[in-house]
Amino acid sequence: MRRTAPRAAGAPPTAAAPTEAVATPPGQQQAGIPAAAPAAPARRLRTEFDFELPRGYVDDSGTVHRHGTMRLATARDELIPLRDVRVQENPAYLSVVLLGRVITRLGTLAMVHDGVVENLFASDLAFLQDFYRQINAEGHTRAGVTCPHCEQPFEVELGGSRLGES
Repeated sequence: MRRTAPRAAGAPPTAAAPTEAVATPPGQQQAGIPAAAPAAPARRLRTEFDFELPRGYVDDSGTVHRHGTMRLATARDELIPLRDVRVQENPAYLSVVLLGRVITRLGTLAMVHDGVVENLFASDLAFLQDFYRQINAEGHTRAGVTCPHCEQPFEVELGGSRLGES
């Protein structure tokens, strides 16, 4: 459907009569209209990140679970724990409830919940809190560091690597 007045053949477009985009068959280009830039390949959003706990969760049978997966948090994940009575009585409990929602896998456990997170060693809880902050606030699991010997900056991948390894 044309919204402008037709112009004489070969007449240049004027400010009063703008041209409209017309679909061009693939491989052809209309005269005077620049070709569109090729579409960039679609990037998939990474929503799950693997990790390895420094010590590991010890279950009732004595099995140590160290490898797990955490997903990105949603607004709901951050809002629902605020209604939890335990969080209202003790705000420090927020991270326990929140981590119980976003950790999707830990070793061979059938289910990860806040009761599991409660029984983690303090160093593992601190690791998971930092990991949560890293993937949710900054969008990646890399950290910029500087070599203490040569003072050269470089990045370290935190997700899925062991602490202290670069």
